[in-house]
Amino acid sequence: MDEALLRSLTPTVIGVLVRRGADFAAAEDAVQDALVEAVRGWPAEPPRDPKGWLVTVAWRKFLDATRSDVARRRREEHVDAEPAPGPASEVDDTLQLYFRCAHPSLTPSSAVALTLRALGGLTTRQIAQAYLVPEATMAQRISRAKRTVSAVRFDQPGDVATVLRVLYLVFNEGYSGDIDLAAEAIRLTRQLATAIDHPEVAGLLALMLLHHARRATRTAPDGSLVPLAEQDRRRWDTGLIAEGVGILQAALARDRLGEFQAQAAIAALHADAPTADETDWVQIVEWYDELVRLTDSPIVRLNRAVAVGEADGARAGLAALAALDDTLPRYTAVAAHLHERDGDLATAARLYAEAALRAPNLAERDHLTRHAARLNALLNAALNARRSGAPPPRLL
Repeated sequence: MDEALLRSLTPTVIGVLVRRGADFAAAEDAVQDALVEAVRGWPAEPPRDPKGWLVTVAWRKFLDATRSDVARRRREEHVDAEPAPGPASEVDDTLQLYFRCAHPSLTPSSAVALTLRALGGLTTRQIAQAYLVPEATMAQRISRAKRTVSAVRFDQPGDVATVLRVLYLVFNEGYSGDIDLAAEAIRLTRQLATAIDHPEVAGLLALMLLHHARRATRTAPDGSLVPLAEQDRRRWDTGLIAEGVGILQAALARDRLGEFQAQAAIAALHADAPTADETDWVQIVEWYDELVRLTDSPIVRLNRAVAVGEADGARAGLAALAALDDTLPRYTAVAAHLHERDGDLATAARLYAEAALRAPNLAERDHLTRHAARLNALLNAALNARRSGAPPPRLL
């Protein structure tokens, strides 16, 4: 059973049913039922026309559900007769489904769940496991999302930026349970790139590939975080890096810069550096300036402060940081890093400890706690050395 084939056909088959008159929720349910039949009934080799088979079975499932629902009898009168089996239409409604699943009326979490279900072909159980929530909770979330978008009419072009934000949210969930959401996000973005010629779609795909290339080095065997500067660059996936850089260069050549292209350019500069010390921080700051111009995002300004600290020194980074709201996520961790680079270890240790208390997850909390403990150990050693008259340990 080729599960990848089934998942790749899911959005197309849903689109066919919607075009024939099914509402989105009913079409999605019917296609899921057809996928179950495929898993149960297909032999080792799929039928000659897998897409046509799925369309035929899903349409029958939709008709059966419509006829059995008393509340939908009026709509049944408008349902066309079942088309004869045969090759499926080549019209591809995948792009419309992307816009539907990322509709602005949905919350980000609902948009992500619906995208994984309708476009990714994942089951409710798989999505629930990936998000570490009960299956019933995820089922309710998906049902509400389907009801919300069922009545949406697409008489105007959809918002590509919203679709890309949803896909990036999926990517940033990474890996959990038996579903690799980062890999799934890359697959869906590749699919979108074939359906629409847009430089920002290419920019997002390049960004995902460049980040994914470093995945194996981001954590130590014990699960602890490994900062970018300490990662073993020999283990980075050079194939993904080369592909990401190629896609990015083609997108930038179109001279329609967007935020994902700018982020990908920063990731490419990190990937291009043989060592952390050889990173072109000056050029990275310039790309962050472009990002600020494009988004005016406080988080972008926070990351820019880190880059400024690397390019122009810790004092310059702290000056850039001082202009920002100190309640921003990771603000305290960035302040701790810059104070450490500036040689103020006592302040840095205190800030690392404060940042650990605000960390969004256990891995980041442990990482920041270790930094605080490391600096406190150095400070205590220096104090003891002064008391004993011995030469103080080298702090930096």
